[in-house]
Amino acid sequence: MSELRETALASKAWPFEEARRVLKRYRHAPPEKGYVLFQTGYGPSGLPHIGTFGEVARTSMVRHAFEQLSDIPTKLICFSDDMDGFRKVPGNVPMQEELKQDLNLPLTKVRDPFGTHEGFAQHNNARLCEFLDSFGFDYEFASATEYYTSGRFDEMLLVALERFDKIMEIMLPTLGPERRETYSPFLPISPKTGHVLQVPTLERNVEKGTIVYEEPDGERVEIPVTGGHVKMQWKPDWALRWAALGVDYEMSGKDLIDSVTQSSKICRALGKQPPETLSYELFNDEHGQKISKSKGNGLSMEEWLTYAAPESLSYFMYQKPKTAKRLYFDVIPKAVDEYHQQLRAYPGQDLKAQLNNPVWHIHGGEVPESTLIVPFAMLLNLASVSGAEDKETLWGFIRRYAPEATAETHPDLDQAAGFAVRYYNDFVKPTRTFRLPTEQEREALEALKAALEAYDGPIEDEALQSVVYAIGRERFDPMRAWFTALYEVLLGASQGPRFGGFIALYGVAETIALIDKALAGELV
Repeated sequence: MSELRETALASKAWPFEEARRVLKRYRHAPPEKGYVLFQTGYGPSGLPHIGTFGEVARTSMVRHAFEQLSDIPTKLICFSDDMDGFRKVPGNVPMQEELKQDLNLPLTKVRDPFGTHEGFAQHNNARLCEFLDSFGFDYEFASATEYYTSGRFDEMLLVALERFDKIMEIMLPTLGPERRETYSPFLPISPKTGHVLQVPTLERNVEKGTIVYEEPDGERVEIPVTGGHVKMQWKPDWALRWAALGVDYEMSGKDLIDSVTQSSKICRALGKQPPETLSYELFNDEHGQKISKSKGNGLSMEEWLTYAAPESLSYFMYQKPKTAKRLYFDVIPKAVDEYHQQLRAYPGQDLKAQLNNPVWHIHGGEVPESTLIVPFAMLLNLASVSGAEDKETLWGFIRRYAPEATAETHPDLDQAAGFAVRYYNDFVKPTRTFRLPTEQEREALEALKAALEAYDGPIEDEALQSVVYAIGRERFDPMRAWFTALYEVLLGASQGPRFGGFIALYGVAETIALIDKALAGELV
């Protein structure tokens, strides 16, 4: 056994813990289908969003971890539920009135309000594939419409017809009295209107493979359950997919725990083993409220990628998937800097520590070198005090701080400088508030100014931090109060970078001038 596999088998990193659960399924024999199947789901009634990214990114991490533990081939499919009935017109698309005429049609039969594809689901499916391709995910796209109509689900649909009563026994106790009266696991696609009908099954003919139902106009119709003439209700549909395809692993949000429970029971009733599952926590906004697309609270993926690179978003997604996290703008700088800290630590770590490092999972073991030699939080503060309108302003300071650095040799730094200016102008500038120093703080700032005027040591982070620290140590207890004063009085922020590093980057003379402005009340 290789050292990597041996170390991975004992790793506490959550993707390896998940991968070991999948591996246990095949401890006696490899899968008959020849590969281990990972799956993620997508509802094409809307565009891909930050949750879609998180699910595919995390599942890809587990898949890659599994590949270190076993030589069994793997596959990831992104399954689009594009045969679902169109229940509600989204408020953010054109052609609102026309789309109302398409309500209850399968999503692939709904007109495309953007005019680019054959249908609404086809448009959103294409956007999903573009979205996943742009991040370099390795996946296979799957369409519910194609799987139902091509016959790929036929065999399992006939099993479901035969075991109709077992499925009803599982589902009925979970439904309210009214819903129970009309519930059927099979949703006929009306030959008259093309609508996905929520109607009871009146008769079943297992030998013929058909069901009988009643159309809204009262006519009784007999149709086969195969060939795309029906689709299944949500929880039986999920179970059908697991059973028909042999899905081994799928994660989903905490809000679907009950669906996972019922779908797992139905999968067993169909004679198959349900997949290993992980229920991840949902995101909250800065007030701790659940993020909702309709409310528009929280942070969208497009917004994150406006202010930081996708790897920082992957890092955020990696962190404790079973713990609720607040997803709002203030988490971006922290995620960027922590991600690069992990990149810098990686080369010096032993194999065990490397496999526990988030960047190993984010990059599939091919971990790049960080060229962000100035923390993102520091660039934000630099943008703030310099009033930077473009990244070239920041490069003026960076070149003096690190003369060897260029945009070509340090692409992470160049990219982060551009993001920092954008983030500063959009979020920091409108909200920053400076205050006047207290008498104690004024005296300390004057002492710092005098120390910097007399300073003739190296322009280095640690040396300048020692100067700042010495001033504070004589005057403040706890020391945190001194650094809070520096941030609030000089930077207009409640927190900030190591101040010695900030002086080295911004410049000693420039920092003296900044202190003068603060003491004169010009920053307030």
